[in-house]
Amino acid sequence: MVPYEHHDQPVVCDGEAMRAPLLKWLFFPARIVFKLWCALVFFASLAVLYVPFRLRLRREEDHPRAFHLMNAWNRFLNVFLLVPVKRVSMAPLPPPPYVICANHGSYLDILHMYSTGLDFFLFMGKYELLKWPLLGMFFRRMNIAVNRGNRTEAVKALVHAARSIDKGICVALFPEGTIPATAPRMQRFKDGAFNLAIEKQVPIVPVTFLDHWKLFGEPGELLSRGHPGFAHVVRHPFIPTAGMTLADKEALRRRVHDTIEAPLRKYGPLSEGPPLVI
Repeated sequence: MVPYEHHDQPVVCDGEAMRAPLLKWLFFPARIVFKLWCALVFFASLAVLYVPFRLRLRREEDHPRAFHLMNAWNRFLNVFLLVPVKRVSMAPLPPPPYVICANHGSYLDILHMYSTGLDFFLFMGKYELLKWPLLGMFFRRMNIAVNRGNRTEAVKALVHAARSIDKGICVALFPEGTIPATAPRMQRFKDGAFNLAIEKQVPIVPVTFLDHWKLFGEPGELLSRGHPGFAHVVRHPFIPTAGMTLADKEALRRRVHDTIEAPLRKYGPLSEGPPLVI
């Protein structure tokens, strides 16, 4: 993993390096049970809510109602997935619209974005989510799917996001673009969020998910992490972009990156003895 350019060396440890091999295998059966439970709760509850969601997703003017239902569903999932959110710090929000940027260490990030007290927003997510059963309807009908493998389609997604901002709707995205194998260490942030915020002169609200990377790993990987626990989140003070031009993009990228990374620095380099995780 190449460290982020403006750091001489990584300041957050590669998560896999913090795992004890013995514990990884010792807790393997419990992790499988936990992931199966999560899948059962998630898809069973979404199946129950499928019709109410479909009714609220038919027309654009009903999308805020779908958003409120999503918030209610998320409160249910917080309890029954056994990963309730604890808000460590919730800085005041600017008036909408704004761009929400968060680190991406787990699929829990998507669910728990609805636990951070944000105004109505649209998610920008990877194109592959369109293929997910039931979940794909949100990206076909309300949110914004980004096909990063096709430049034309990626540009269309950003245009969609810009039009949403013009309508007063917030946009949430993960500027890393993917879940890095080194989480909680983050990858370099891509340009999209910063181009959008500067072009539309709207503030950025940084969000840090501190624990998702160790609470729930890649579902398809048998040895990936998974266990109940509190998910701590920090909503940082917003960063204004008024008066900025694209010449300020790199400085803005660094500021947002360092803001999100700051609470993760407790997982410092191995030389400083970060805690072992399972």
